[in-house]
Amino acid sequence: MDLKELYKQQKNVIWTVLILAVLVVGFLTIAPQVFHASSSVNGRNLPIYCVETDEKKVALSFDAAWGNEDTRRILEILKKHNTHVTFFMTGGWVESYPEDVKAILAAGHDLGNHSENHMQMSQLSDEECKQELMKVHEKVKELTGYEMFLFRPPYGDYDNHVITNAESCGYYAIQWDVDSLDWKDYGVDSIIQTVCGHKHLGNGSIILCHNGAKYTADALDTMLTNLENAGYQVVPVSELILRENYHMNTEGRQIPDA
Repeated sequence: MDLKELYKQQKNVIWTVLILAVLVVGFLTIAPQVFHASSSVNGRNLPIYCVETDEKKVALSFDAAWGNEDTRRILEILKKHNTHVTFFMTGGWVESYPEDVKAILAAGHDLGNHSENHMQMSQLSDEECKQELMKVHEKVKELTGYEMFLFRPPYGDYDNHVITNAESCGYYAIQWDVDSLDWKDYGVDSIIQTVCGHKHLGNGSIILCHNGAKYTADALDTMLTNLENAGYQVVPVSELILRENYHMNTEGRQIPDA
């Protein structure tokens, strides 16, 4: 090879390296602005408790881990109000009530993951956490074709590794800032007052209910009416949360990046 040909090859290599360097620098400059999403606050990984928004929207969610007597009635009340919500389901519930899972999805509601066995996820290993998520994920996918991406830790129990494992499985971890306390069976009026008069109820709130609680179905119609009369639009969690370009504050509020 003569010197002229060697020089030509070296020149091509140099230009290739320079172009790649420019592309890498450009990506690193743009990526944090476009794809930034962080659940970490002061070293803690947090689930989403609520969302910072100027819109008068709240998300209503139902945990489905036991019982099914009122699911169809709940769906009828939601249909009456033209309201869509999120159902977080365990693997056992999905297996026991497959037709109701299909009915929930057909009615336009979110299907959410509530783990396979409703265990305390913070007490499990990384691999066990992922199995708890993906077993029910695959059941729902096989049954309906739906790819779940919202996860509520059982008992609201989480730590850094629970949130990290959920994210590695493609999930947003979802908590709540308004607990109806319907699971305590205090009665219809208690549920309505607890939700509609809650000190944290506001734009971007996530409300926790249970489809298997004794008085929830009886309270639902009035609760929705009161929320509507207060000017709130009730939406599923998937329509409330931010998917990217956000960070969290210490109370678990999802805040859009400036």
